Amino acid sequence: MFDKLHEECGVFGIFGHPEAANLTYLGLYALQHRGQESCGIVASDGMRLKAHLGMGLVADVFKRDDIFERLPGSSAIGHVRYSTAGGNDMKNCQPIMVDYARGSIAVAHNGNLVNAQEIRNTLEQSGSIFSTTADTETIIHLIARAQSDSLIERVIEALNQVKGAYSLAFLTETRMIAVRDPNGFRPLSLGKLDGAFVVASESCAFDLIEAEYLREIEPGEMIIVDKNGMKSYFPFQQESRNTPCIFEYIYFARPDSRIFNRMVYPVRKEFGRQLAQQYPVDADLVMAVPDSGMPAAMGYAEEAGLPFELGLIRNHYVGRTFIEPQQSIRHFGVKLKLNPVREIIEGKRVVVVDDSIVRGTTSRKIVKMIRNAGAKEVHVRISSPPTSFPCFYGIDTPSRKELISASHTIEEIARYITADSLSYLSLEGLHAALAKFGDHKVDFCEACFSGNYPVKFPRLKDTNQLGLF
Repeated sequence: MFDKLHEECGVFGIFGHPEAANLTYLGLYALQHRGQESCGIVASDGMRLKAHLGMGLVADVFKRDDIFERLPGSSAIGHVRYSTAGGNDMKNCQPIMVDYARGSIAVAHNGNLVNAQEIRNTLEQSGSIFSTTADTETIIHLIARAQSDSLIERVIEALNQVKGAYSLAFLTETRMIAVRDPNGFRPLSLGKLDGAFVVASESCAFDLIEAEYLREIEPGEMIIVDKNGMKSYFPFQQESRNTPCIFEYIYFARPDSRIFNRMVYPVRKEFGRQLAQQYPVDADLVMAVPDSGMPAAMGYAEEAGLPFELGLIRNHYVGRTFIEPQQSIRHFGVKLKLNPVREIIEGKRVVVVDDSIVRGTTSRKIVKMIRNAGAKEVHVRISSPPTSFPCFYGIDTPSRKELISASHTIEEIARYITADSLSYLSLEGLHAALAKFGDHKVDFCEACFSGNYPVKFPRLKDTNQLGLF
């Protein structure tokens, strides 16, 4: 992605396996692309919950073997996080675990609740004290305040009060619960390993631990796993249409994952093919901005009959922070992550394919870098429509005033990023690509392109809280 959107989160859970915490660690490793800010695991031995959480990557937070000795038991849930609601500090690490009147419960959440602040204000006015700024904690408070004696009924009562996107994994001493919101914004899949049930945001986590992929957890479905096996319920009022997030296919999910009942890789390649049909270029080669632009670039090259080349090489070992040299180096941050191959680019008319442009600043640096490597022409092709509206369902997009396509025409953006030409895949092209996989009947959420939000958000006094202006 030219100007990276903040990633969302990943959840994983397993019930009924003697190495639950270790397998959860591996599952989180496979989901690391969904969040690099913090991570955590909560495990149950059938009597009590134990947790280990920390800031940073999975490999850093769980780098000592003795950590897993303190996470015994045959069930566990885990979470990788990039903050979409709340700050990026230790208190907001997940899973969130609490003790309350009826025992202990932990929750891991992928998504964003559009009415979380509204609920939080009401709860605080009646005496609730929050220990995090994450919207996930409102679910815990609602469960604790629910009137039913049954945990399942309490969870249902709580979730009936929230609106927005949620794929959730709960863990108690004796049960694991997985729930997906009625719109199905975020992915959540069900698998099985040696008799144990597994849930994960993406199927690539199942591949790593050699679990069998069973199916997608349906929008509005609640899965309950305990010593008696698994049960499925649909306790929420079903939406008239499911609206899974189209950006999962465009960027967020790993290309080797199956989400929304489709493999991601061929869908991304088809986006590239559609882009080549709509906006061909008289060029010498096609290249991608790695890694997210790769499948679409390959599809573009195949459809256009042009060679696909690795014109930009990505450094995979760049940490979240680095020490910049005192002497100024132009475009240092981008140069640290990407390096052009002059022998491939020099004197050539190149098509550069990526999935989106957000602010445009990084795009400008990349195009200039390619020009400095000797490219004769640089034509930018984006495998999604212009991102013109912020997301409120689990992707931390900037406010609308920071999205370059919200205030500039495509021609103006092309001039700003110094490209010879710039074209985006149209919404029609996006739909045509999805129709090839039988998804023409699915109403994907495309609010970031159209501004048509499937779940309305509350009218806050300060509209800037919504990031619209």
